[in-house]
Amino acid sequence: MRVLSPDLLENLMSPPVLIALMLAVGVTLVLMILMGRGGDKPDPLEKLRQQSRNEYHSHERTSLNRRTAADENALNKRLDKFKNFLEPTDEAQMGEAKLKMVQAGYLGKNAVRDFHAAKFILGLGGLMIGLGYILLFPPQEGASMLATALPVLVPTLLGYYFPIYWVNKRHAERQEQIQSGFPDALDMLLICTEAGQSMDQSIARVARELRAGYPALAEEFDTVSHETKAGKDRLEVLRDMGVRCGNADIKSFVTVLIQSATYGTSVAEALRVYASEMRDKRVMLAEEKANVLPTKLTLGTMMFTVPPLLIILVGPSVYGVITMLSTADFTL
Repeated sequence: MRVLSPDLLENLMSPPVLIALMLAVGVTLVLMILMGRGGDKPDPLEKLRQQSRNEYHSHERTSLNRRTAADENALNKRLDKFKNFLEPTDEAQMGEAKLKMVQAGYLGKNAVRDFHAAKFILGLGGLMIGLGYILLFPPQEGASMLATALPVLVPTLLGYYFPIYWVNKRHAERQEQIQSGFPDALDMLLICTEAGQSMDQSIARVARELRAGYPALAEEFDTVSHETKAGKDRLEVLRDMGVRCGNADIKSFVTVLIQSATYGTSVAEALRVYASEMRDKRVMLAEEKANVLPTKLTLGTMMFTVPPLLIILVGPSVYGVITMLSTADFTL
């Protein structure tokens, strides 16, 4: 039997050859699929088979959801044993933690406990990874204490602070999304109200329209609509929305609606005035960002424009001086 040379094997295993082979296989599969589609004839029993498969998959999904719910309940029961360790004992701290999680989009009743459990588990996992690294690659003799501790401290701190970073990131993104979409939501709410719809119908319609562009704000309006349909007092629902959003503009909007409902004034007129103010505020924010832009570009302009300009202007003179000094005769 003839054995392939190492050079040939190396050439065959090189990245360009592997990429070319993968592309060839992909193109061949696509062509086979396209060629096979033309000659397919519809099967009269295919509809019944598809319906049977859908029923089977639906049953599987239901069973999977039940198993997932059972697993979650088992996990919650295990975490309940460490409730005092994983949750703040002070009511004020617990309220602040719950509000932070709600404003970040985590509305579950065990969100605070899951957050602290994630910090503990990831921190412990990072510690185990660091200890494993130390055991597999022991430090050299004479290494400093810092060099020995860094492989353990770095993954531990990363694992502990990753949930904090993630929740803060989600909180900032949600606040920005709510602030960006609120003026559009006010305009749509005003249009629906002036078209003759009630406040509840307008809120439900705005929630449907905003779901594609601003899902966080649409979720808040959906919550308001569902709680109102469930029989909860509208004023209390609006106050809860202002607390959940944590946005000053929405809190002012809720105050306007509460005052309009309390004193019996026109909701459409109040929304018209407030929507006009929000549009003006959006324009002012855009102008503020535009005015700050030249200041931010000054440093970049100085770094990337001034040095080339100096080279172009002063370079020939410096080159001439150097040439003159190199050819000059300094002998007396």
